[in-house]
Amino acid sequence: MRRVFLDAGPIVHFGNVTRVNEHTLHNTSESIHESGMGLIVDDDTIIQISESDDLKNEYGSTTEEYEVISLGGSAIIPGLIDSHTHLLWEGDRSFEVSMKRKGLTYQQIAESGGGIAYTVNQTRQASSNQIYLTGRNRLKLSLKNGTTHLEAKSGYGLTTDTECRLLEVMNDLNKESELPSIDLTWMGAHAIPKNHNLKTYVEEILSEQLPAILDQGYARNADVFCEPGWFDLESTEDILISASKGGLSKRLHIDEFEDGDGGRLASDLQVVTADHAHHTSEVNRITMNDNNVNAGFLPGTPFSQGEKEYPPFQQYIGQNWKWTIATDFNPNCQTLSLPFIGSLLVQRNQIHPLAALAACTVHAAEISPHPSGKSHGTIEKGGLANFNILKNEHWESWCLTPGHSPIAGTVLEGKMIIH
Repeated sequence: MRRVFLDAGPIVHFGNVTRVNEHTLHNTSESIHESGMGLIVDDDTIIQISESDDLKNEYGSTTEEYEVISLGGSAIIPGLIDSHTHLLWEGDRSFEVSMKRKGLTYQQIAESGGGIAYTVNQTRQASSNQIYLTGRNRLKLSLKNGTTHLEAKSGYGLTTDTECRLLEVMNDLNKESELPSIDLTWMGAHAIPKNHNLKTYVEEILSEQLPAILDQGYARNADVFCEPGWFDLESTEDILISASKGGLSKRLHIDEFEDGDGGRLASDLQVVTADHAHHTSEVNRITMNDNNVNAGFLPGTPFSQGEKEYPPFQQYIGQNWKWTIATDFNPNCQTLSLPFIGSLLVQRNQIHPLAALAACTVHAAEISPHPSGKSHGTIEKGGLANFNILKNEHWESWCLTPGHSPIAGTVLEGKMIIH
């Protein structure tokens, strides 16, 4: 059955836009259809975008061939793409906030029994079914906030068996048609287990864990936490080169706490995206962009840590550099709301709402393609029917309600889901 959506308000489509920059922000008609438009969806694909009046004249009312749904003038935006999450873990670490208030650093908390090691222990002890149900509930929450596709990492197992198990659960979740699709990333190099030092764990990763991941065949990407005190530049390079030879796409965590020269390595390896990039040097930012490396900004992380400094979003817009935003959902940043992340840009950093939206839709699609192979993060003829219907006629409202979701309903691969 074809579905016809009529009487939409503005449609943010991004159909003809390769990058939202200063030019785009001054010429928003290139990205936004004004009100009075409608869509036709056939199965999971958008096949027509036309004036609502023309569609009314052609289709009129629901028949056996198609279903007419009036949107009452509500604005439509593309399905949101959360391009950096740590979706699966057990072991809540809310207790760490008290330790932070006493002045302990991230590394000191880890050394005191908290941090990644605490979550790893809890995750290892959990059954696959428990982890599956946890992930399913999180994906439902993500969808309620407008996310139609997300990247998700392993990394809370740190053994061959548990890392494979986490990816297997993600693969099983990916089979549920009414949940956001998942782009699977292996991140066994997330932290160094207590029974290892850096050298012995990297040896285990290269000789045992990575071959098992490649043999399993679920992961599309590999990621490494490249940060002073975790995985150094040399070991990061060894892991990513080996993963790339096995066919995995390369990603990085860099410069979250300090400039560890991760931006230079990201450029040398030409990774798809180098995320956090909070303290990356100016020289390395330029080199990253010259080497087509995306800067994946995660503003929820400094917010959750109580920091006042945010990444240089406006500089990236002004320079027309590649950048995205994502939630970085993890035990220390427990949000799956991209509208909230957008609010941090718009209401705390004075970024234009169209630029913030592009950073988690059309630009995010470049680093996390949809498994169907169809275009997403846009609303265009022939593209995947993944889009959100807002609660009112103002498209800007997508990022102005940080305490609750602005999404009235989501069309997920052609299926209407009312929130």
